[in-house]
Amino acid sequence: MQENGKGQGSLARRMALIAAGWIAVLLLGGGFALDRTLAGMVRSNFDDQLEYVLTALIASAEIQAGGEVYLYSQLGDQRFLEPNSGVYWQISGPGEETLPSRSLWDRTLDVEGDHFDSEPHFFDSDQFPTEHLRMVERTVILPGSETGWTFAVASATGELDTQIARIRSILAWSFAALGLGLFAMTLLQIRYGLSPLRRVRAAIQKLRTTGANRIDEPLPTEVQPLVQEVNALLEHTERQAAEARTHAGNLAHALKTPLTVLTNAATAHAPDLGDAVIRETRTMQRHVDHHLARARAVGRRAMGRSRAPVRQSAEAVRRAVERLYPDKRIDIAGNPKAEVLMERQDLDEILGNLIENAAKYGGGSVFVTVDAEPDAEQCVVWIEDDGAGIPPEERSRIFDRGARLDTGKPGTGLGLAIVRDVAQIYGGSVSMGESEDLGGLLVELSLPRAT
Repeated sequence: MQENGKGQGSLARRMALIAAGWIAVLLLGGGFALDRTLAGMVRSNFDDQLEYVLTALIASAEIQAGGEVYLYSQLGDQRFLEPNSGVYWQISGPGEETLPSRSLWDRTLDVEGDHFDSEPHFFDSDQFPTEHLRMVERTVILPGSETGWTFAVASATGELDTQIARIRSILAWSFAALGLGLFAMTLLQIRYGLSPLRRVRAAIQKLRTTGANRIDEPLPTEVQPLVQEVNALLEHTERQAAEARTHAGNLAHALKTPLTVLTNAATAHAPDLGDAVIRETRTMQRHVDHHLARARAVGRRAMGRSRAPVRQSAEAVRRAVERLYPDKRIDIAGNPKAEVLMERQDLDEILGNLIENAAKYGGGSVFVTVDAEPDAEQCVVWIEDDGAGIPPEERSRIFDRGARLDTGKPGTGLGLAIVRDVAQIYGGSVSMGESEDLGGLLVELSLPRAT
């Protein structure tokens, strides 16, 4: 996966870096803890061996008739008999002659015997230049003596250090191999885990090259929401393209007849050519205005889910209509917080057509109810007037383009057709009935509610 422009980089690289970081932290932390534990166990075992020798040394010591200490049995480790062997023992007391092991030869151990150690006391010593010693001492009063004898056992730590170094080397190589193995498994997991995304890319490429209209390849559950959204987008795009083709065809068909009439009149040099041009161009203008209104609504809907306050839009329309019809009374009531999912400009156009028609054809009063059915899924707006109304058999025809019941008043007959088409584009509807309160026409406008 490659970075594209100023993108966020590779998803696989991010996952690999995160995994590498966690592997390093866990292995370093685990290795440090295991090193401390194993090294501590080796040192503890080393001290246990020294304490065992110290106990055997104390058990073998007795006091001679002259008050000197001696061993009635030698310790089993032959290294105590070899000079400078690295393991030593020594028995000493204040004012008494020191009894050393033969391995000390002409040296003595510097003990910390200026105090009474009733329990084994371990410490490190660098008293011999060529050897680092680990020592344990204990003060004991032997039977037949009042002297506090200090028994000391020492061992060079070269073997101990070698064991710890060997353990650390094994740990280092083992954890390095483990880390590399885990990282390799992580890379394989990332490659396998992200393979559905590559399949999605291949499926989209197939859509582009073969002309298919959806992704049907079975994919993992985690990728299905993405595939569903892609399919929904493709369906939406295809629907918009179909709508565009339909509208273009309808417009072409609607313009074909007026153009034919004008062509025939011009070819025949008809005496009423001027009247024909005016009449047919008005017809074409109505068609163009209608389709432009639909195109604007479709374009604004495709831009996103906007929210429009119904009460504010109705108030703005009322102020404009009252300037055109100052003798009309327009009242607005209902939910002041109701909002619908559409562009404010389209809502103004819909309400403007409906309220203006009610004022134009009504008797003098118009009543607008915002959110007339609060429990309904959609936001319902009622526009009522006190006019003569529209017969039931004419209510469906009035929404056709150019349909007008009262030809005595100016207009193009496009208002209700635009209202119906724009409402349907946003998922709404418009219908007509009879007003129970005012006795005239009731227009019920339903639009998707913004929650």
